[in-house]
Amino acid sequence: MTENTHARRDFLLVAAAFFITMMGTTLPTPLYAIYQQQLGFDATWLTLIFSVYAGGVIAALVAVGSWSDQIGRRPMLLAGLAMAAVSAVLFLTTHSIGGLLVGRLFSGFSAGIMTGTATVAVIESAPKAWREQATLMATAANMLGLGSGPLIAGLTSQLLPWPTTLIFCLHLALLVLAALGIAATRETAPKPPTVHLSIMRPSIPQAVRPMFIPAAIAGLASFSVAGVFTSLVPSIMRQLLGLEGGLLIGAVSCLFFVASIIGQMSLKWIAPARHMSVGCYGLILGMVAFGCSIVGHHLVLLLLGGFLAGAGQGMVFRAGMGAVMGACPPEQKAAVTSALFIAFYFSMSLPVIALGFSIPPFGLSAAGEVFSAVIVVVAVWAMVSMRRAQGRLA
Repeated sequence: MTENTHARRDFLLVAAAFFITMMGTTLPTPLYAIYQQQLGFDATWLTLIFSVYAGGVIAALVAVGSWSDQIGRRPMLLAGLAMAAVSAVLFLTTHSIGGLLVGRLFSGFSAGIMTGTATVAVIESAPKAWREQATLMATAANMLGLGSGPLIAGLTSQLLPWPTTLIFCLHLALLVLAALGIAATRETAPKPPTVHLSIMRPSIPQAVRPMFIPAAIAGLASFSVAGVFTSLVPSIMRQLLGLEGGLLIGAVSCLFFVASIIGQMSLKWIAPARHMSVGCYGLILGMVAFGCSIVGHHLVLLLLGGFLAGAGQGMVFRAGMGAVMGACPPEQKAAVTSALFIAFYFSMSLPVIALGFSIPPFGLSAAGEVFSAVIVVVAVWAMVSMRRAQGRLA
């Protein structure tokens, strides 16, 4: 087997493991309504169950975010797959809110381990001919996994028996295959003279702060929207639009993440200085359509809102990362990246929790409309802040 063939094989196996792990993190999305009926919890508990995932991601990023540099990519990839398997087993066997919370926590652990390690491993293992597109391919594996989870779970829950268990049996089987694939790959990280495992300390150097702050504000808008599309959109579709099919619900969530990939890919045709602005415009238009879909109970507007907001999220994410990394000293990139992802995942959870607590007193419709308006304001704030930061550095 030639070196190039080895590289292609390793690249595809790592990307597949990344895809399978991230798919598992969104499998519960179209199943939440079933869990609500079975366990009798309200929207507040639903958002808490979802947001525990973000807590797991943050904990893993901080605790083991730099370990793959010390012990290698393969051990950490296998650890991420193991955390995903624990989550799948918990979802298979749980019959309580506590079980769902712990299952989502381990799902967050798996995503936190894989997000950094698998992204780097995909890039490092890419053949020379694929190297220029490796970062985009790693992002695609991540986002396609996130988007495929709701679609596949919606399909199995609607058309096949055992709606809340069969999909996790299938996911466990895929995780085993992914682990066998990772075991067959070659290690890409150089072995350090001495192993030093430590908790990563996120930091924001003074020189980076002018770009970090608008990127974090944009993340507040874009990642909170991602959180809503993977937690509360199923409830919106069932309660406000009267749509019950798990497949359709999963497809709407999938559309958001596919649009995110399209948004990131489209940036190559847009001037770098306009990346954040165009992404924020996408978020603004998407949330206007989303809010109108709640007011008018229109599926078409919900689909349009999901696509526009998803494309905007992808643009904002890539633009924010690019701006921060461009201003960051090389020796501090790991700590700054960790800090930025922590900001992003807090943005995914805290606004969704606030939205969940507002639903019982104000109703799902009113809470959704206010949420849409707030995201529009935050997106405008992010756009103006980034323009000012770019103007000061020009």
